[in-house]
Formats: sequence, C-alpha cells, structure tokens
Amino acid sequence: MTALPRRRTELGLVLLAGLVTASALTLASLGKVGEPPPGILVFGVAMLVLLGVAHLAVRRLAPNADPVILPVALLLNGIGYVMIARLDQRLAGLQAVWSAIGIAAFIGTLVVVRRVRDLERYRYTFLVVGLGLLLLPLVPGLGRNINGARIWIRVGPIGFQPGELAKIVLALFFASYLVERRELLAERLRLRILLPVLLAWGVSILIMVAEKDLGSSLLFFGLFVGMVWVATNQWLYVAGGATMFAAGATVAYKMFGHVRTRVTIWIDPWADSQNKGYQIVQAMFAFGSGGTLGAGLALGSPQRIPAAATDFIFAAIGEELGLVGTTGVLLAFLLLIGAGLRIAILCQNPFEKLLATGLTLIVGFQTFIIIGGVTRLVPLTGITLPFVSYGGSSIVANYILIALLLRTSDEAKQR
Repeated sequence: MTALPRRRTELGLVLLAGLVTASALTLASLGKVGEPPPGILVFGVAMLVLLGVAHLAVRRLAPNADPVILPVALLLNGIGYVMIARLDQRLAGLQAVWSAIGIAAFIGTLVVVRRVRDLERYRYTFLVVGLGLLLLPLVPGLGRNINGARIWIRVGPIGFQPGELAKIVLALFFASYLVERRELLAERLRLRILLPVLLAWGVSILIMVAEKDLGSSLLFFGLFVGMVWVATNQWLYVAGGATMFAAGATVAYKMFGHVRTRVTIWIDPWADSQNKGYQIVQAMFAFGSGGTLGAGLALGSPQRIPAAATDFIFAAIGEELGLVGTTGVLLAFLLLIGAGLRIAILCQNPFEKLLATGLTLIVGFQTFIIIGGVTRLVPLTGITLPFVSYGGSSIVANYILIALLLRTSDEAKQR
C-alpha cells in the first residue's frame, strides 16, 4: 500500500473512531439523564478538530506510516473518555485536556524526531535520564505517596508520574545498548554478560521495595528481559530473569507487609471483602452483572468500585458493555500490538527493530498486567490501562510512544 491509500485508510478509521466516541457519549447521557449531553455539538466539533489535526500531522510528517496505530489509539482514548465522563464529570474534563496535550505531544514528537536512528547515539544520556525519572519520586519533598505507592511527584499544583516517561526513555537506551552489545550478549554462561540483567533486576526490586510499586517493577524488568531475548534469541536470559524476579518477589513478600497484602487479596479477596479485598470483589460483581452484552452505558453501577476511572476502568467497561465490550477492547489492543510487531519485522536497521519491539512490549506488558490484575489472573497493581484509564502522564507518554512507532514505520516503509 503506497502513502496516499494508507492515509486514506487512516482517515476513514479516524473518523470511525470519532463516530463511535460521539455515539457512545450520547448513549451514556441518554442512559443517565434521558437526554443527549449538553454541548454535544461543540464536543463533536472539537473532537473532529483534534482528530483531524493528528491525522494531518501524520499525513504531512510520516506519510508512509502504518495506518492502523493512530485510529486504534484514538478509539481506545475515546472509549476511556466516555467511561470516565459517565463516572465523574470533573475527571472527564481533565481527561479531555490531557488528551489534547497528548495529541500535541504526539505531533511534537513527529516534528522533533525526523530520524529514529539519530537517537541511538544518546544511549547513556537516555540511561541517566531514565533512571533519574524512575527514582525521582524517592526525592524528599518532591515525591508523593498516593494509595500506598510512591510513584508520583508534585510541582506546585501539577502532579505527574515520571515512570510513564521513564519507560520510553529506557526503551531507547535498551535498544541502543543491545545493538552495541548483541554479539557479546549472545554468548553463554559468562557472568559479566549477565551483568545488565542483574542490574535491571536490582533496579526493579528497588522500585518494588522503595516505591511499593509492583506493577512498574514488573513492567521495566519484563521490558528489558524481553528485549534481550529478541536481540540474542537466548532463552537463558528469559529463564534467568524469571528466576531472579521470582527470588526478589519472594524476599519482598516475606519482608514487606504491602506485598503480602496484595498476594493475599489476589488469592482470596472474599476473606476480607469489606476492607482490603473490596475493590476486587466489586470488580467480580461488575463482570458478573455485565454478562454477555452488558447493562448498557450508564445503566450499571460501576461507581461502587473504588478507583473505577483509573485502576478498575476495565471492570466498569465489563459491567456496562459486557463480554462483547471487553472483548472489543482486548481486540483493539491486539491490533495495536500486532501493528507494532509488524513494524519491527519490517525494519532492517537493528536499532529501529529493537526500539519498535520495546515500545510494543511496553503496551503489551502494561495491558496484560492491569487487565490481569483486575480479572485476578495476577496480583493487582496500580498501573494504568494505556489510553483508556484516567491519567494525564499516562496519556501523554503513550501518545509519544505511538509517535515513535509511526516514525519508525515511516522510515522502514520508505526503505
């Protein structure tokens, strides 16, 4: 498919995402108050402007890029906005602002990063910046402890999760480092070759212990081990990494009460259903009452779930859109991940190939960790569902992520 048909396909899909969002918002308002939402025309025009600007930016700056990634991201963002608006109008207003900022960051990334390969030379700068962002919440007076996890910083009235940007910066470092050392890393049974994995394991355990953030710890460590495996095709790193993480998690379970609490709730939330297991129990009720087709937008009771707009938005979708709705969301993420892996396959440059793989792994791991936590497949963590959950730092970081993917896709297709 040449550049012009790709962009026409993207335009049609972008308009479809906008139509689905506007229709769902109208249905949610009809279910809640019996009439269309006030200002729906203004909202529709503003949304079309944002979507159109994003599409035109890709058409102008990355004309050969994959036509699926942007529409799917906008669709997920729209579904998330509708659910947030149904739950909390104040948060919906903030999410709309952050979505606009995210699209601006998306366009800015396409403008600034004209060649992905140029980023490879800054590998150690990315390492320092990434680790600095990751550890920033530990700085006294700057970091904030919210809901038991110290992953936030606050500067004046603005709160931010620096780990959201750190995941992209560290993916850039990992890709650059692995390209430089892939031949050495492909050798077996030499301790100094395992040193990068040991360092990644140590940092991930530090995050778990100091910031009480199991989700980010698992995400960053899984990202590095996954990229090492793709670069070297050596299962030794996967097995060794899993063993080390399991050992660290076991020690953390025995030493720290918050880790034991998460595991205990995961195994049997009903034993403390009115206290620490309350969120999981209410999520199970939400999925059960949603059934196959759901209760209907604004006709369920997802507001009973604490943090329904953030950590448990997938359960809210399950109640009101049912199995069909949650399956649709999962399929959208599969399309996004599949498109990212297809870009990695098309890339001939090793750095671009590894970067596309790493960025896609971020989306895949993060989606698995949060949806797995909500459905009790894995212990619950506090990370966001990409593009869907409420969260400004998450929205902005993920739009930057897909901009880098599209830039990589554009360069690969040109060659």
